[in-house]
Amino acid sequence: MSASASVSASVPVSVSASVPGPASVPVSVTVPAPAPAPASVSASLFLVIICTLGLVGCTPQGDPGVGSGYVDRFERSQLGTDWNKTGGNWRIEGGELHVRGARNHPLWLLRTLPRDLRIEFDVRSETRDGDIKVEVFGDGISFAKTDSYKATSYVIIFGGWNNSRNVLARMDEHGADRVEGRHPKVEVGRLYHFRIERIRAELSVWVDDAVLLKMSDPNPLEGRGHDHFGFNNWQSDVWFDNLEITPL
Repeated sequence: MSASASVSASVPVSVSASVPGPASVPVSVTVPAPAPAPASVSASLFLVIICTLGLVGCTPQGDPGVGSGYVDRFERSQLGTDWNKTGGNWRIEGGELHVRGARNHPLWLLRTLPRDLRIEFDVRSETRDGDIKVEVFGDGISFAKTDSYKATSYVIIFGGWNNSRNVLARMDEHGADRVEGRHPKVEVGRLYHFRIERIRAELSVWVDDAVLLKMSDPNPLEGRGHDHFGFNNWQSDVWFDNLEITPL
């Protein structure tokens, strides 16, 4: 579909798609346009309608991709339109992203991720419980509605559970299938450099160029609903900076 296309608002729109199954069955869906209405409907609104119908692989928000790469140094006073704040006291202070006590209300980047990538950022915790937490390949909108939080992503936790363990989990940080390690622990005030990479089914996490955690997932999270990155937090006082995302 051309990005510059427009659709008459007074004429119903018919869209064809195939429903997956033993044999592809063509399906025609007619989207009636409201009347009265403006002379034309923009292509972006048309895409929102089609995404809502689930006929093409769109993200829940219709977010753009990272292109050849994405960088955020947080050298400003406000979060800006690239970020979805789902709750908590996420804010920029002194050129860093700061949070404390978000209780699993992530700050999602409103850019879709490529299948294979590298994510890097700097981070420090100013509390003894450590608990540095991020999500990768999530839906970009989810957050905890109760004390129990089922993620849509891989959850990476450095120094969780009162700085007693490091965890890489597939959607459930309490799940039996999580990868876990007990060392190293987070040191208060120390600046760490994180690197997260996924190549095919292998997801790896480095801290200061040392492997922290690795997971091989035979059914990798990918595609619509599993294509966003987010910073997360429970209770600790954490500062993030220098986010870089690079397709591989």
